[in-house]
Amino acid sequence: MTSLWLDRAAPIPDDALPDEDDLLDVVVVGAGLTGLATALLLARAGQQVAVVEARHVGAVTTGNTTAKLSLLQGTHLSRIRSHQSQRVATAYVDANREGMAWLLRFCDDHGVAVQRRPAATYAATQDERPDVEEEHRVASSLGLPVQWHDRLDVPFPNVGGTVLAEQAQFDPMHVLAALAEQLRVHGGTLHQGHRVRSVSRRGMPTVSLAGGETLRTENVVIATGTPILDRGLYFAKLEPQRSYALAFRGVEPPEGMYLSAGSDSRSVRDVPAEGGPLLLVGGSGHVVGRMRSAIAHYDTLRDWTQTHFPGAVETHHWSAQDYQSHDGIPYMGALPRGGGRIYVATGYEKWGMTNAVAAARTISAQMLGQKPSWATTLGRRVTGPAGVAEILKTNAGVGVAQIGGLARAVRNRLPGADAPATDPPCTVVGVCTHLGGVLRWNDAEESWDCPLHGSRFTADGEVLEGPATRPLRRRS
Repeated sequence: MTSLWLDRAAPIPDDALPDEDDLLDVVVVGAGLTGLATALLLARAGQQVAVVEARHVGAVTTGNTTAKLSLLQGTHLSRIRSHQSQRVATAYVDANREGMAWLLRFCDDHGVAVQRRPAATYAATQDERPDVEEEHRVASSLGLPVQWHDRLDVPFPNVGGTVLAEQAQFDPMHVLAALAEQLRVHGGTLHQGHRVRSVSRRGMPTVSLAGGETLRTENVVIATGTPILDRGLYFAKLEPQRSYALAFRGVEPPEGMYLSAGSDSRSVRDVPAEGGPLLLVGGSGHVVGRMRSAIAHYDTLRDWTQTHFPGAVETHHWSAQDYQSHDGIPYMGALPRGGGRIYVATGYEKWGMTNAVAAARTISAQMLGQKPSWATTLGRRVTGPAGVAEILKTNAGVGVAQIGGLARAVRNRLPGADAPATDPPCTVVGVCTHLGGVLRWNDAEESWDCPLHGSRFTADGEVLEGPATRPLRRRS
């Protein structure tokens, strides 16, 4: 299953790995929006930067996003405000505003097409309306010029929404290609197909790759969705979320970016394309590895689309993964127990187009001694009782998932054994190489997914995304 963006993207050139004797200023792990934007900012400042990517540019979150660049983010601002002070929420908006402005300037400077669109958070039912009204109130209090509409002029059910004009959308692979090109212009290098296995704990960081190569560097930036290093215990603070998207032709999509407020959300936007615009529909998310059938989630979106856009013809379907922090604010900055030389960015909660650049600004400025004031405020925020409760809830869910997995293992030995005929012949041991979670088969992606912390593996056990860095053990 290939996303619309990846399907029409041109290959991005690669560079040979640096010599193992070379001392780099920075190794950036991950070639999504966070990694490439951070690398470019540092390369522009004269740093010798190498970006190392396990698969290919945009392979994980950025190449599978719905690519909305917006300061109105569903009901995200009211979620933040329920956990943090007005000052912290304001800093979050300031960070995203700067991230959005930087990215729009970059796109304008380098010929990346951008469509300006209104963003709307809407209530699909009366039950959702109070949440949307609260988001409208919080967004207004944070200085966003939102407007309330009792009814949106769209072909799907709604009972009101809050709208923010002049937000943006684009093709994320066009952005990544331009970032990679500019990285090279400024002396940086890009290395695809090299998985990082570990980073040394003492002294100058040594980055070890799966192929046996090592890279010596002054600093490391971990920009891998969820950190592949466990030192900051981020796996215990994040909840991995999987969501789905489909593209359709043959119908007239609304010119706007719409997101419903319910837990089973619907995301709608248009996509410019030859032969007329496409309709992009997303949503139907869940915690990674905690579903009976991923195919059923696609089917839910297909049914919804045919109801409200009859005659739509599907062209692509794909899924994406992101990570939710305990209070709605990403973690970005120095890694605890990283010796002041390792930096991390994670927890964007599906709003990575603005937060990725905010993280890049934070990390690069921290290295160069120019940290913005909003980054200091976000970095010093305190986890209150509500945040502690969220962390406990997340880890309780991990415990329940593991108990359920162990129960399945007792019944069927391990995933794949005594499996239905629709499952593939199991050649691997279905236990996650991160912390031993019992894996669940994903019938849509044909992958093994960990319900604990979101690691995913191919059918034959190779790592798709972390925090795991090692493949599954083969059955003897």
